[in-house]
Amino acid sequence: MTGVVTLGETMALLALPEGRIGVGTPVVVGIGGAESNVAIALARLDVPCTWISRVGDDALGTLVGREIRAEGVAVRARRSTDAPTGMMVKEHLGGRPSRVRYYRSGSAASRMSPADVDEAVVAEADVLHVTGITAALGPGPRAALAKAVEVARANGTLVSFDVNHRSTLWGSDEAVPVLSGLIAAADLVFAGSDEAALVLGRPGPDPLTPESGAELAEALVGLGPATAVVKLGELGSVANRADESVFAPTEPVRVVDPVGAGDAFVGGYLAELLRGGSLARCLAAGNVLGGIVCTVPGDWEGLPTRAELAARGNPHEVVR
Repeated sequence: MTGVVTLGETMALLALPEGRIGVGTPVVVGIGGAESNVAIALARLDVPCTWISRVGDDALGTLVGREIRAEGVAVRARRSTDAPTGMMVKEHLGGRPSRVRYYRSGSAASRMSPADVDEAVVAEADVLHVTGITAALGPGPRAALAKAVEVARANGTLVSFDVNHRSTLWGSDEAVPVLSGLIAAADLVFAGSDEAALVLGRPGPDPLTPESGAELAEALVGLGPATAVVKLGELGSVANRADESVFAPTEPVRVVDPVGAGDAFVGGYLAELLRGGSLARCLAAGNVLGGIVCTVPGDWEGLPTRAELAARGNPHEVVR
């Protein structure tokens, strides 16, 4: 196995565990980014991973690279002397949804270009995983993404694409044609139900059910990918490909912080896929990881190792 390559921006993260920001508010410093979250999820499950990006030549860029390397992920990130590392601030507001603010305009990663793509690494990988976030960062990152996909397709590397639409980065009129093109170029597509509906030009399903999710997945396959997965939140997930449609329910969990659950799902799905798992097993693995990461604060800190997953059946066992 040569593993998975991801490409995208990772930012420094300032988490405020006690509510809104103010003078003297405690802050927890970390990192976060959809593509590196997936890479870390895979690395903890013993899948070789490489993360491609660009960071600033600053302390936050050093932090990002150091933390990702510490998780066993190979880092291919150029350092920009004329642009900073992006940053995000996450506020936990009691029983209300967490609020995340991004400070990424003009960041080093927003200046990525095709020159940042390590073609040899992409060509040798089993899977290239990319997201719509990178496409939304600007024309340079969009061109880098297109280059990576082109190299992957030319060399038999499976292309995995998570729609990951961010309405704060670009409007739907600009986003939908680009996202549709990336879906058509991918072998495997992940989307939330609202994201799938957006790309397909239809209202979001109401009510959301396994059946309505399956209809969305089937319609996404009609755009070109061999397999489409629709994440249904607390209901579970559903996947469609030419010869089958599968729904996998989730187990109830106590949600502490849902940010990063979608990335954890993708990591679990891809890890099982690379082990030769069936569609049902891939969905189940994604559901498990997505559920686990919701139970602790942080985008990726709660991601389990392979040994920790094996011990889930006995919660009283101590992993030594």
